[in-house]
Amino acid sequence: MKYISTRNNKKTYNFIETFLNGLALDGGLYIPKKIPRLSSATLNRLSKLNYNDLAYEIIKIYTGNTFSNNELKKIIKISYKKFNSNNVVKFSRVKKFNLVELYHGPTLAFKDIAMQVIGNMYEVILSKSKNRINLITATSGDTGAAAIDAVKNKKNLRIFVLHPKGKVSAMQRKLMTTVNSKNVFNIAVKGSFDDCQTLVKSMFNDRHFRRSINMSGVNSINWARIVVQIVYYFYSHFRLSERNKRSVFSVPTGNFGDIYAGYIAYKMGLPISKLIIAVNENNLLYKFLKNGIYKPSKVKFSISPSMDIQVASNFERLISSYYNNNSKKISELMNQLTSKGSYKIDKIILKKIRNIFYSKSINAENTKKTIKLVYQYNHKILDPHTSVGLKALEEYYLNNIKKSENLFCLETAHPAKFGETIYKILRKNPVISGEISKNLKKKEFFKVLPNNLNKIKNYIRANRLH
Repeated sequence: MKYISTRNNKKTYNFIETFLNGLALDGGLYIPKKIPRLSSATLNRLSKLNYNDLAYEIIKIYTGNTFSNNELKKIIKISYKKFNSNNVVKFSRVKKFNLVELYHGPTLAFKDIAMQVIGNMYEVILSKSKNRINLITATSGDTGAAAIDAVKNKKNLRIFVLHPKGKVSAMQRKLMTTVNSKNVFNIAVKGSFDDCQTLVKSMFNDRHFRRSINMSGVNSINWARIVVQIVYYFYSHFRLSERNKRSVFSVPTGNFGDIYAGYIAYKMGLPISKLIIAVNENNLLYKFLKNGIYKPSKVKFSISPSMDIQVASNFERLISSYYNNNSKKISELMNQLTSKGSYKIDKIILKKIRNIFYSKSINAENTKKTIKLVYQYNHKILDPHTSVGLKALEEYYLNNIKKSENLFCLETAHPAKFGETIYKILRKNPVISGEISKNLKKKEFFKVLPNNLNKIKNYIRANRLH
């Protein structure tokens, strides 16, 4: 498997380079030169596998000979040992809608599914090369905790997590800041998630700084995150598809990484008829699907904070795919975004994107209403992000004349991660395990810093792993 940057289709990279670099040196994102399409015989064979074996088959396609067969199997097995489900994910149902519970990992969010694998991949690669790496990541709430849990106490890694101060839930923050490990550094930035993401991108784009600290990243800009997330789309369809129906997936969307993994599954031949971009009041992508203009505006803070994003980083990957990896065109569009604050795509391309993507913007009132209705229906408590996804799926279903599709909503986080919000809506506290509850009472460790690139760089330099 060869990889290219969205902004340079001439130079190719292997998986290790793609994985360790995170972001390409030209500022683009790594994508496969060619996405393999699986035959119906292969899909049939894969449909009979349990989660771990399916993960092995799919991840192997993208990692090639980076790991031996036994190494990769071991990485997957160790990664999913701490999950509360034998098959990593569980399913539940609300009326006609299948909920894919992706939150059974150690930090109660879908990010654990990819992050645990990535942490163990780093360990295997670094133990062979004797390299040491400093991971820098921005989080809107869940990535940070999942990344910290995956790499804490690992000897060849140090991690610096930037989160927007006061803009994540108390539990999201505590899952990060109560981890007392020598290789973990939490930075509370006075700003929004988009500010945190811009700071991280600026560090990636500063070649001298990047090299001087041997920097890598675990945000969804890292291609390995996408690869591991592809698996649960296949697994869900294989487990619950009825009579060869095609599947619809509604995905609570912020940075566009999770739904982009669904798009890759579709390109690989999984029978997906629609991918629903479910967004809250930060409706950049909803507006884009209407008019073809990608124009970030000011972030609106909401009750679904992990989606309070106006710059969906992974969207560049999708646009690249629809322009046949024309890196000159992509560079042109990204330059327009930087200089003019927006870009517009061709009408023909927009029409093609609409063939597979659909979007709904769900406001706070409807998010709360959906949480109440689902609880009344079967006592299931949804977190506010999943509620956005389920309401968007319901609206799609009501407006769709086919009515013969498998309907899936990805359940991205445990409701307890947003306990204060849930309590206000239902007057009920979601239950979490005693172990997690005990950990959250521990002392917090984090540094508050201004939204200032130089000050954050200096802090990282002073604490980096040499």
